[in-house]
Amino acid sequence: MKKLVAITVFLQIVLFSTAQQTDWGAWVSYVQGVNLPKNFTLHNEIQYRAWDFRGSLEQLMIRNGVGYNLTPNNDNVLLGYGYILSGIQPTDSTHDKTRSHEHRLYQQYNHKHKLGRIALSHRYRFEERFLKDDFKFRIRYFLGIAIPFNKKTIVKNAVYLSLYNEIFINTKGTVFDRNRLYGALGYSITDRVKIEAGAMAQVYQTDHRPQFQISVFTNWN
Repeated sequence: MKKLVAITVFLQIVLFSTAQQTDWGAWVSYVQGVNLPKNFTLHNEIQYRAWDFRGSLEQLMIRNGVGYNLTPNNDNVLLGYGYILSGIQPTDSTHDKTRSHEHRLYQQYNHKHKLGRIALSHRYRFEERFLKDDFKFRIRYFLGIAIPFNKKTIVKNAVYLSLYNEIFINTKGTVFDRNRLYGALGYSITDRVKIEAGAMAQVYQTDHRPQFQISVFTNWN
């Protein structure tokens, strides 16, 4: 725990000092996996997304789900619910400055496999999005890559490179919603606790935005 606190504080200081004169956003997330009896799993996740390093709320996301392992280590299906509170961009000068709420149901299939030392993960997700006076359906595909440097696998004390790309597709209106490209350095504090710090480029239909990210992952039996 002392290592986790020290690493987190150091990374926050570095990223904060780097981003003072930029328009980068800042995301902090905690993701928890829990293995249950009879191949069932729980997924718990919370993300705080800020417009800038002063902490102005862009989004607060809470996401939970119940999954089932089709195979011991490689295939999982999951059903879940998410709540998203969206804030107002600080530069928005409109008079209608109200926060928005979204309720979301989602279903996903995860598949993992390895190519030598490289661990790959594929996630196919379907989302039913309930917004004020609107309903949207979206499809997402996520490809993740993890490459350990000093170990053969990502175990205790492993340092690794984490990469992913995720594309979002709408089923009505404009097909392309957004794409996220992410790169980070990770450290496995124990076999069950990891921390990552890196950056993500998020590309929208007509705009793009960079984000600094710090994430903590835990997995418990």
